[in-house]
Amino acid sequence: MSAQERSAATRVVVASTVMLSFISFWRGAAIVLSDLASSAFYAGGIAEQAVGRSAPWFVLAVMLFSFAVRSVYLESCSMYVRGGVYVVVRDAMGPFLARLSVSALIFDYILTGPISAVSAGQYLGRVINEISEMLQSGMTVTPNEFAAAFGLLVTAYFWWSNIKGIHESSTKALRIMQVTTVMVVVFFIWCALTLMRRGPAQIPPAPLPSNLRFGEHDLGWLRDTQWIQFSAVAIVVAFGHSLLAMSGFETLAQVYREIAAPKLHNLKITANIVCGFALVGTGVITLMAGMIIPDSIRPEYVDNLLGGLAMHLSGPPLVRLAFHIFVVVVGILILSGAVNTSIIGANGVLNRLAEDGVLAAWFRRPQRKFGTSYRLINAIAIMQVATIVASRGNVKLLGEAYAFGVVWSFFMKALGVLVLRFRRHDQEYKTPLNIMMGDREIPIGLFLTTFTLFLVALANLFSKQIATISGVGFTLLLFATFTISSRLNSRTRRETKQGLEQFNLDVRPEITAGSGAIHARPACILVAVRNYNRMEHLKSVLQKTNLRRHDIVVMTVRGVSTGAGEYDLGENQLFTDDERELFTRVVAMAEKEGKTVDLLVVPAVNPFDAMVQTASRLQASRLVTGVSARMDSDELARRIGHAWERLPEPRHPFSLEIITPDRPSTFVNLGPHPPRLWPEDIGRVHELWLELSDKYAGSKLHHRDVVSVALRRMQQELDSDKRDEIVRDILVEIEHRKEPVFTRANGNDNLPRAR
Repeated sequence: MSAQERSAATRVVVASTVMLSFISFWRGAAIVLSDLASSAFYAGGIAEQAVGRSAPWFVLAVMLFSFAVRSVYLESCSMYVRGGVYVVVRDAMGPFLARLSVSALIFDYILTGPISAVSAGQYLGRVINEISEMLQSGMTVTPNEFAAAFGLLVTAYFWWSNIKGIHESSTKALRIMQVTTVMVVVFFIWCALTLMRRGPAQIPPAPLPSNLRFGEHDLGWLRDTQWIQFSAVAIVVAFGHSLLAMSGFETLAQVYREIAAPKLHNLKITANIVCGFALVGTGVITLMAGMIIPDSIRPEYVDNLLGGLAMHLSGPPLVRLAFHIFVVVVGILILSGAVNTSIIGANGVLNRLAEDGVLAAWFRRPQRKFGTSYRLINAIAIMQVATIVASRGNVKLLGEAYAFGVVWSFFMKALGVLVLRFRRHDQEYKTPLNIMMGDREIPIGLFLTTFTLFLVALANLFSKQIATISGVGFTLLLFATFTISSRLNSRTRRETKQGLEQFNLDVRPEITAGSGAIHARPACILVAVRNYNRMEHLKSVLQKTNLRRHDIVVMTVRGVSTGAGEYDLGENQLFTDDERELFTRVVAMAEKEGKTVDLLVVPAVNPFDAMVQTASRLQASRLVTGVSARMDSDELARRIGHAWERLPEPRHPFSLEIITPDRPSTFVNLGPHPPRLWPEDIGRVHELWLELSDKYAGSKLHHRDVVSVALRRMQQELDSDKRDEIVRDILVEIEHRKEPVFTRANGNDNLPRAR
């Protein structure tokens, strides 16, 4: 069959709606706060070094201003624009500013990791020194050097996790934020009791120009100029030095796709939770630290302000030290999580740029073993490592550079939304404070928010000299890379990659059985593929499946990172050269075996959810996967099983088969099902039935009655003091199992038989 004939006959159905495990607003708030709340550990100290003792008031003002920025993000999410950040700004202001804005966004992501990791290292290093001093062991560490080394280790760990493609769930973020909430509540109550008992050591001076004490390097090019003499300019500069407290807020837009219905209503609740938590957890706690830690001592705690606050609360020293250790543990959890989020976010945005043709497709080539975009992840990690090494563990230096990316990202986002306000009229939500002048609506609130961000961005541009040089240099370097790469792509985009099939795309909002999108009959076999170098399981299915009994559907999950933005993928992003090359190999294998297959692309955040949702919608009898390079077969089966449990009722039951080369297949029945018992287990039930029926129950007793009573007794004992004994017996039973309980019957595609 010629390539042209195959192209005419080969169709790929693409599900255009991202498959998600929709989350509650609590989980959404936890994901956002995993980024935003981390700034509480370093923003206050950095701001105080920059503007002096009145810094807590400016941090509090930034947290109040976050409610205005919240409205901008809500309006952005209420407009549907496919394609991510780059496409949004491109549609609003053109490709030039789109490349420029996304370059600043990448700079923001790149610096999120280093400042979070180094800050966590500062907290850990200083608590080690305090414990050592209390024990008089003489073992101390240099905070900056220790923080840099710790930052490198954390970055390396999450680099490897992302190379393997390990999925981080919202449950983990929720648990971390629950622990963080406990810390914030304890801080708030304990600080209030301390202030009532002994009064404030001092009240931070009011945020007035006369009270500002800028550091030696915190005015940049504004030093010795007339501009800084203006009160308004001084206030804006001080506000800009404190804007770092709002870093991570952009994650609010990224969780919009995953928020459960009603989406916009729940996003509003999420945003209110986030802003309220940040107001107390960052703004109020920073203000209390300024009131409780004496001015003469507080400079020693600029890099671990919350640790210093814990040690200056009222109460026994050992209790305060224990709470300090708890604060450090929470800090390491939340700050380390921000490192992971930064890699995920940067990788997601860069993948979107590659899909839009702004980056060369070379960057998205999948890793041979794990199938991840390892070249992008490597580049991100290298830049973060270089940043940590260059900073030598100096949190303030990292904070200044980070603030550059944060404010310009916020401003470009707000400016894009402002432009779209006049070009589109389909917003479900609008930033408050709008007035009508004739037949035209004037967005006063949106304009004031955008203008404020613009003034702060300008102030940071001229006052943060090192940050401006590094930020502008980095942004221009990325901008040049994107521009050159985009032009090179435009030359080659018309040329078809040699050897790849041309597929006809049928884009559907969703895939359901009997819709005509997929021709496979119910009870089909769904085969999940990801890496064209690891498709032995597909070969096995093609060889052994009788098409008169079962149709074959081959699906691949189009990974969509939660860090990629709040918008869905465009059609050209749903089916890229990666999917074309993968399905070219699938078609070749199918033709070699003389079998026909349906091809399906499903975009999803969680691949396990995508597989079970697709199998359920197609009413498949079996889901087949290959062995995973990142986890063993038991763990893979467990995760897919948990994804099945998350399906809404009624759940469609089907079997999971994990095919490992040169080994028997692993089979799992998903959902409630009759267990396949060992012969000795069946014999044991029969012996018990004989004994009980002969002595007590007679002919009325059945085998199922024996099993029912045994299960009920086991459930009761699991709730009693015998639980540990039963669990121990179960673990012994698992350990003594010498070989798989089920294996495939050779030469056919039937379900596994009992051994």
